[in-house]
Amino acid sequence: MNLKQIAKDTAKTLQSYLTYQALRTVLAQLGETNPPLELWLHNFSSGKIQNGESYIEQLLREKPDLALRIMTVREHIAEEIIEFLPEMVRTGIQQA
Repeated sequence: MNLKQIAKDTAKTLQSYLTYQALRTVLAQLGETNPPLELWLHNFSSGKIQNGESYIEQLLREKPDLALRIMTVREHIAEEIIEFLPEMVRTGIQQA
């Protein structure tokens, strides 16, 4: 069992999930402020969000402003949940 590799894989999965959550947040914001851009981002993102870093790299080439916005939201989400996450994971595993 390679614990360091497991930790790396877990971090990558969490990072991709936070990218997805940031995308959902930005899409909701754009739905209220700029529906055509929301539609563009939704269509662009379809099928690309599985790997968060690859998705961000592709979006940076197309629309850097949206990529930066998603990265900013992702960072904010991460900062807000980071202190609760380890305990929530431990508790969830113990309860299971």
